[in-house]
Formats: sequence, structure tokens, C-alpha cells
Amino acid sequence: MAWRGWAQRSWGCGQAWALGGRSPEELTTALAPPRLLGRRFNFFIQQKSGFRKAPRKVEPRRSDTGTSGETYKRSALIPPVEETVFYPSPYPIRTLVKPLFFTVGFTGCAFGSAAIWQYESLKSRVQSYFDGIKADWLDSIRPQKEGDFRKEINKWWNNLSDGQRTVTGIIAANVFVFCLWRVPSLQRTMIKYFTSNPASKVLCSPMLLSTFSHFSLFHMAANMYVLWSFSSSIVNILGQEQFMAVYLSAGVISNFVSYVCKVATGRYGPSLGASGAIMTVLAAVCTKIPDGKLAIIFLPMFTFTAGNALKAIIAMDTAGMILGWKFFDHAAHLGGALFGIWYITYGHELIWKNREPLVKIWHEMRTNGPRKGGGSK
Repeated sequence: MAWRGWAQRSWGCGQAWALGGRSPEELTTALAPPRLLGRRFNFFIQQKSGFRKAPRKVEPRRSDTGTSGETYKRSALIPPVEETVFYPSPYPIRTLVKPLFFTVGFTGCAFGSAAIWQYESLKSRVQSYFDGIKADWLDSIRPQKEGDFRKEINKWWNNLSDGQRTVTGIIAANVFVFCLWRVPSLQRTMIKYFTSNPASKVLCSPMLLSTFSHFSLFHMAANMYVLWSFSSSIVNILGQEQFMAVYLSAGVISNFVSYVCKVATGRYGPSLGASGAIMTVLAAVCTKIPDGKLAIIFLPMFTFTAGNALKAIIAMDTAGMILGWKFFDHAAHLGGALFGIWYITYGHELIWKNREPLVKIWHEMRTNGPRKGGGSK
């Protein structure tokens, strides 16, 4: 195999050849191709050409690098996504248009559905009352089975508060999604639909689904413990139906705030967890009951007021968002907390108190529907 070298001409970068007092024979000898062990070095003259450099192909951005080229330090709370490719838009602001419309539309649908749900619940309470009387009478004459497992479950369920019964379904959904993360064949699907990232191809549905998604067992346990602890208070304040609308809307709104922060700073990366929605619950309770006493789970001897706790949390998340701390999604936390404060202060009056027109339309549809369907003989 021939060895090939390169020699450049004297166009500003190579060595200039001249006679320099040498004879033509010496110059010819100097320019003769050298030999090494019987193999010849082939020298080629490289000249400047007029061809332009081929345009560099834009590579899709991976999740572990930022716009400045610095390595993205993955939090232990999110799944490993080093092999997942994301496609940030060349016009980042446009990526927020669809999430914005989805946030507004989903929030409206959530509160509208909650208003209809409450109407149907109130309508069925009378029938449920009589059904309960009948069930109690049947239980009194029916022989009781000792050690019945179903009876014990019903007894445990009836001893729960309304808030605890409400969040039981939410906790079950989070546990189910956590189990899905343990299935290796579902990893790509889970990353695509159960982590929110403005650089992903799927933007809207992960804003809701990631609210029920946890990769770390500690992350899920901590979030569900806080939700269980505040469930009775928040449901007593808002009611079951309104709480569900606020919780689901908070998950989407907090993810949208996270989108805005990531697009503004260029720090793209996946986020998941119920922390944004739970921050809304915590902020709503602390705003409504600022003098309530709270304590840390591992340090129950230290107590503080709910108002001071909320101020500390907002200050910490604000600092984390500005300084770029990456262990938590501080923008989502801050967005959820601000939404909870706003809803308790103004949103309840602006949204929930004005649900009557929608309820009237639904009532007319329910009452007039069977008459139109029955026809006339």
C-alpha cells in the first residue's frame, strides 16, 4: 500500500520553492520522489479550489446537552434519557402556542365537567338516601358473616374522610404508572408520553400524563404522602368536584409554566411528577389557613405556620429557577404554588361561582332529552 503525503504550494500557507543559487540538476534531485524500503511516497500538489464548504447538517439535540454545550446533569428523579433524541424548534416561541391553547381548553373542560359532576351528585343524593335506608334494613335482617374480608374493607373505606377517599384514586393511578416504568419494553413510550419536554415531538398530552408519572419510588412516596396529608383540608375547602378540577388543571398549568421557563432559558430536559399539582393544593390550604401549624415528617418537633412555610417554599423555588438548579423542576413548583394562591384568592369567585349558566344548560338537556326522544303516538 502506497504512503501518501501532501505538499502545499506557496499561497500564504506552504513553503516557497526557489532556485536560491542551486543548479537545475540539484533542484531536480531535491524534487525527485523519495524511496523508503522500496515503497514510493506519492506527493500531490494541493491547490486552493473555488468549491464552497458544504453546509453543516443540523443535528437533533439530545436531552443531556444544553444550548451552551454544557453537560446536562440528570436528576435522580427522572429516567435515563441519554439515548432519546429531542427536536427543539428553530422558533422556540412557536412551540408554546399549542400548549397554551391546550392549557386553556383543558382547564375550561375540567371545571365544566366538575360543575356537571356536582349537579349529578346533588341530584342523586335523595335517591342514595333512600337506598341507604333500605340497605341498612336489609343488613339488620341478614345474617352477618364474621371475618368477612369485604366487610373489613368497607369498614376501612367508610372511616376515611371525603378528601382521603377522593385522593385514593389519584394515588392508585400514580402507583399504576410507576409500575409501567419498570417494564423495559415500555421505556420509549413512557418517555414520550409521560415526561413533559418542550423539545419533544409530543407536547400536549404529556402535560397531563406526566402529573401521574414518577420514576423514583422516593419521589412518588413523598408526593403521595403530602397529597394524603392535605386531602381532607383541601376537599373541605373546595369540595370533591371542584378539587378534582383544580388538581388536574394545576398539573397542566404548572407544566406550561415549566415549558415557558425551559424555552426562555434554553435548558431543555424532561420533567415528570405530581409536584406541581401538589404545590397548588399546599398553597391553597396555606393561603386559606395561614395560621395552621405544619411540621416536617422526619422532624415533627419543629413546627411552623402555614403562611411562613408557603413563603419559604416560594422563595426557594424562585431562587432555584433563577440559578438554574436542576434537581427539581422549580418553575413547575412555582407555577403550581402561584396558581393555588390565585385560585383561592380570586379564581373561586371568578370561575366556580359563575358555573350556573352551564348547569342550567345541562339541566335543560337532561329534562328535555327524554321528551324529544319519546315522540308522539
